[in-house]
Amino acid sequence: MSHLRIDLRQRAEELVSLYPRPRSAMLPLLHLVQEQDGYLSEAGIAEVAELTLTTPADVRGTASFYDMYFLEPVGKYVVAVCTNVACLLAGGLELLEHASTTLGCSVGSTSDDGLFTLEESECLADCDIAPCVQVNHRYVRTTTAETFDALVGELREGKREHEIPSHGTLIRVRRSGGLRAPKSEIATERSGAKAARDKRAEEQA
Repeated sequence: MSHLRIDLRQRAEELVSLYPRPRSAMLPLLHLVQEQDGYLSEAGIAEVAELTLTTPADVRGTASFYDMYFLEPVGKYVVAVCTNVACLLAGGLELLEHASTTLGCSVGSTSDDGLFTLEESECLADCDIAPCVQVNHRYVRTTTAETFDALVGELREGKREHEIPSHGTLIRVRRSGGLRAPKSEIATERSGAKAARDKRAEEQA
């Protein structure tokens, strides 16, 4: 039985079909698991291993390299405050301390109500509007204590759910645009590429 919901399992299988090797789909599949569970659960990791023809150890080792994946439960909203040079000079550290007080949790932990996890980030690449703040990898551009508190109030009331999905869901996981080709054409091209590789291997043997 699949750990993923029916719709996510279907998306997972579609993702795998986009790549010449199932293993290449591992990163977007991990985002799907995190979209459902909020973090990379053991059951989710096992399913990604099954889909990519690898092992849970392979999946966990890959996931641990990236800071956008969570191996333990986090809040519905992951709040990141940058304290790199530009943001530090613009009050990033002070805003981080204020965020800790407002959210009721220390850096690296989750609030008691389970809504917020607070992170200190090195650089969020929005230096012209410093200090930079992200919520679930979305820029919110709240540079003062007052605007930060207003944002938190809106998040608690559910007013930003249309633009900030839970658990850092990445919209690019959904392949609804871009270049497309019929599955039969993709299969034919991959079959031809495999035949060419096999022929080269025979010639080099």
